[in-house]
Amino acid sequence: MKTFEDLGYCKVDVDRESRTGFPEVIFGQGKTIAQIVGIFDRLLSHHGKAMVTRLDESKAPQVMAAFPQARYDAGARILCQGGAKIRFAGEVMVLCAGTADLPVAEEAALTAEWMGCRVRRRYDVGVAGIDRLLAYRDEIAQASVLIVVAGMEGALPSVVGGLTGSPVIAVPTSVGYGAHFQGVAPLLTMLTSCAAGVSVVNIDNGFGAAYQAALIMKLVYEGSLHAAALS
Repeated sequence: MKTFEDLGYCKVDVDRESRTGFPEVIFGQGKTIAQIVGIFDRLLSHHGKAMVTRLDESKAPQVMAAFPQARYDAGARILCQGGAKIRFAGEVMVLCAGTADLPVAEEAALTAEWMGCRVRRRYDVGVAGIDRLLAYRDEIAQASVLIVVAGMEGALPSVVGGLTGSPVIAVPTSVGYGAHFQGVAPLLTMLTSCAAGVSVVNIDNGFGAAYQAALIMKLVYEGSLHAAALS
């Protein structure tokens, strides 16, 4: 059985959902409108849902002309249609240090929602005003998975990691001054965090953080079904 469709300019992995639980997602940056439309059409045909990340706002209207039911968020640069049939129990919390981190945080939040997660957003809670974060201490402790987005020195995930027993997925952003090195400084801070349970994705990779969170939520969901079947 063929597991992909060859469109000439790409091979659409139509089997990915059966292997991993989630379908292929289109990385829009660098692709033409025609290429995006062609891939989106095939994914939508096979899965009843499709998503494009990093889609420039200038291209979005032409893609939506082909798919009038699709939704576009300019801040997150995400275009999608449809969504998950299963909604996972529990909650993914997305926190970001500052307003400048919002595009990456929203990429994470919208992706997680599209993949079946219930998402709670708490933004502009950076360590420069620690009381803003501590105001949500109870919510942080109750979240199933936390995605923590920060630029500058990237300290926020370590602080959050000390407040929760749940997995923390840290996302460094390219927001900061010169010695920040376009996200390298917070990346290194997050990688050397003294808080246990903190994992790190690439700079500005809100999508990758959301995917990891959704995989965790999916495993918990499948585990609960298995436990119920054995009881």
